[in-house]
Amino acid sequence: MTFHSIAGAAYRALTTRKDGPSLYDVCDPLLLKYAGGDPHLGKFYRTALGNPALRPLLRRTGLAELRDESKLHRLREALRRARDHAEPDWAAIGAPVADLLDTVEISHPRPAASPAAAPAPELAQIERVIRSCGAHLLKSFDRNGFIPTYAAFNLIGDADLRGRELLMALTGLNSRGYKNSTLLFNLARVFIARSPARALINPPWRGIAEPMWEPMQIRHRSAYYDAFFTEALLSFAETGLASPDQAGAARLAIADMVDFCLTTSAEEVRSHDGSAVSVITALAPLPHPRFSRFFAQIKQDLGFGIYVPDCDTTACSFSAATQAGSTNPILDQPLLDFYAGYQVAEGVNEPKVTVPLNDNIDYEGGVVTWIDNLKGERPFGNDLDPTLNLDILEVSFRHLVRWKIIENPARLATVHRIIGFQKRLVLSGAFTNPRSHIYYLPELYCAYFGRCYAAFVALPPAAQAAIDPDGAFDIIRGRVLAYVEAELITREMNAFDAALALIALGHLGADSATFAPALHCIVSTTGEGGRHGPFKAYEWNKMKTPTRILVGGPEVTSAFVLMGLALARRAIMRARAR
Repeated sequence: MTFHSIAGAAYRALTTRKDGPSLYDVCDPLLLKYAGGDPHLGKFYRTALGNPALRPLLRRTGLAELRDESKLHRLREALRRARDHAEPDWAAIGAPVADLLDTVEISHPRPAASPAAAPAPELAQIERVIRSCGAHLLKSFDRNGFIPTYAAFNLIGDADLRGRELLMALTGLNSRGYKNSTLLFNLARVFIARSPARALINPPWRGIAEPMWEPMQIRHRSAYYDAFFTEALLSFAETGLASPDQAGAARLAIADMVDFCLTTSAEEVRSHDGSAVSVITALAPLPHPRFSRFFAQIKQDLGFGIYVPDCDTTACSFSAATQAGSTNPILDQPLLDFYAGYQVAEGVNEPKVTVPLNDNIDYEGGVVTWIDNLKGERPFGNDLDPTLNLDILEVSFRHLVRWKIIENPARLATVHRIIGFQKRLVLSGAFTNPRSHIYYLPELYCAYFGRCYAAFVALPPAAQAAIDPDGAFDIIRGRVLAYVEAELITREMNAFDAALALIALGHLGADSATFAPALHCIVSTTGEGGRHGPFKAYEWNKMKTPTRILVGGPEVTSAFVLMGLALARRAIMRARAR
C-alpha cells in the first residue's frame, strides 16, 4: 500500500458512520472490568482487542443487525456464559458468533496470469543471489546467536475458517484459554472485515504467500525452524559457493542448531504402548525460544501457556540432524512405532482428529499433529495436515536401514498407509485446495513433496519397490508437476512462491527450461528486503486458530530461495554438461 492509500483507509476507519453497536459496545460492559468468572477472557480482551492501537480503528464500526435487541442480547449472553460458567457449552456460546462470521466474505489470493516470461537469468546472477542469501543467514546467526523467525497476526482471519469451522474449533480444542482467544478473535473478525480498517489490516499483495507486516512481528526460535535453516546451510555448502570462512561458520551454526533440536528441544513422552520416547517440541521452555519479556506474556495471554510437542517438528529435526551427520543416539529410535499410535484408522480412531477443519479430505492413514505430554495435556486438541505426513515419509526414507523398516511388517504398513493417504489426496485434486491444509499452502505442499520424493528416489530400486509397490510416487509426481507448471509459475509470483516452485521443479526432475519464470522473479526482486536482507518476510506456515497467525521472516525467505536456486543451478549445470 502507498502512503496515501494507508492514510485514506485510516481516515475512513476513524470517521465512518456508525450504524450499529461496535465491538466495544458489545464487549466493554461484560469484559472490561468484572469480578468472578474466568479472568483470562477479560485479560485477553483488554490485551488483544481493547488495546489503544486497535480501539480507535474499530470504535466506529457497528453491525446494523445488532440494532435488533434480541440479537444483541443473544450475543452478550453467550459472552457472559463464556466468562462465568465453570464448564461452558462452547457450541451454544459460539453459535451467535458463527452466524455473524458467515456474513463475512474473505477469499484466498487469486494471482493474475503473468505476462510472457522473461528469459532466464544468467548463471552468474543466480550464483550472486545464492551467495547473498547464504551470507544473510550466517550474518543473522552471528548477530543473534541463532537464526530468528517471526510470527505475525492478521486479524482478518483465515478464509477457510467460517462459522462451521469456528464451532469445530471451540468444541475440539482442549485449552479454555485457547477457546477464549478463538472466540474473541473471531468475533472481532466480523467487525474488522466490515470496517474500512480492513484495508489496513489485510491489504492486497502479489502472489500466493502473504507478506508479513513488520510492526506486528514477534521474533522467536524453534527447533522446526532450525531444522530447515540447517538444510539451507547444508545446501549452501554443497554449492561450493561459500568462502572458506563461510563454510566454517556454516559448520558451527549447523552444529549449534542440531544440538538445539535434539538436546535443548527434546522432551520425553509416552508411546501408545507405554514406553518412553524422546520427541521434539517446537517451542522449548523459556528462555530458549528467545521471546522478549513482553511477547512471552502475550503468548501466555493468547492461550499458548502450555505448548506440547508435535509430530512434524520431531520428523524434521531428526531429518536435518541425520543430513548433518549427527550421531546422537536419539536418532536410533524407530519413530514409526511411535507415529503408528497417532495414525488414523477409518472407523476405528477417527476421533483422534478433534478439530477437523479440513474434513473435505479422507484422513485414513494420516498421522495427526499434536503429541500428548507426560501429563496427558494436548491444549490444541488435534488436527491432521497432509504436509506433515510428507515429512514423516521423508524422515522414514532417510532412516530406512537404521529403523529396519522393510524388515518390520508393522513399520512398513505404517509407511504404506501414509502413502495411501497421500495418493488419495492427490488423485482427488484436493491437494490444490487451501482448505485441505491446516498449516501450509498447497504450493508448499508441492515443494515438500519434492523434498520427500528426492529422499525416496535416493533409495535402492528394491527398497523403492517394497515401499511403493503400486507406483504412487510416480502418480503424485505427475500431478504435482502439472500443478506447478500449469498454475503456480504461469501466474504472478513473489519471491517465496518462486522459491517453492523451484524446489518442486528441481527435486521432481522438471526440464530446466521451466525454471525461467521463477528464476526471473527471484533475481528481479532481490533487494526488496532492504536493511533486513535480500528479500521480504512471507508466509511460510500459519495457524488458523485462534486467528490467522503467519510464521516466516526475511531469513526464512533467504533460506528457501537459497535451496530453490541451488537445485535450479545444479539442474542447469547438468543440462549444459550434456
